Amino acid sequence: MAVAGARNVLVLGGGDGLAVREVLRYPQVERVVLVDLDPEMTRLFSKNPLLMELNGHSLLSPKVRVVNADAFQWVDSATDMFDFIVVDFPDPTNYSLGKLYTTVFFTALGHHLSDRGAFVVQSTSPMFARRSFWCIEETVKQSGYRTYPYHAYVPSFGEWGYVIAGKTPYVFPQTLPVGLRFLTPTLIAQAFDFPRDMEPVAVQPNRLNDQVLVRYYSEEFDKINR
Repeated sequence: MAVAGARNVLVLGGGDGLAVREVLRYPQVERVVLVDLDPEMTRLFSKNPLLMELNGHSLLSPKVRVVNADAFQWVDSATDMFDFIVVDFPDPTNYSLGKLYTTVFFTALGHHLSDRGAFVVQSTSPMFARRSFWCIEETVKQSGYRTYPYHAYVPSFGEWGYVIAGKTPYVFPQTLPVGLRFLTPTLIAQAFDFPRDMEPVAVQPNRLNDQVLVRYYSEEFDKINR
């Protein structure tokens, strides 16, 4: 949603190429680096005809470079700079995934942002996992960023949340790429408004030596699955 103006984009996770597909809608994007742990995932979505149809052959674009690596280690060691970063990891169901939502990780992410760069984080559901969602937002904030949480209804998941963050204020885009089926500038503004049952709650930030987010998430989804 905040990719407007970005020329260099990093996608962490998202080995299916769907996030990359959306990034490539913006004609000014010159380079996309996709970092995903699973080489079989990126291979499948760059060779299987049905899956390639879903992602619009995005992983085969000459603008895209695929790196199969652990994102936590890659972010710590790489030197590339980006205007926009998409953090598209699975939900924090265990401590291996939870480390990707810590103050350590988000602080390291900032070393790859250009001066007015921003990033967006897939942040689970503010309806079904309310504490988890606001824990991610608080963790990003505690890492030194301005945060702009928002939510959208995703048919396959339900109500889902995200956090846009950066060192400078976020400005709603006034124009969008052609070909979008549902998103409009008006809907973008509405996405940042949270109803009472999804409003912020008091939470602790998620730190590498105390991954409270994993506990929040486990408790909240255990209630749903009973």
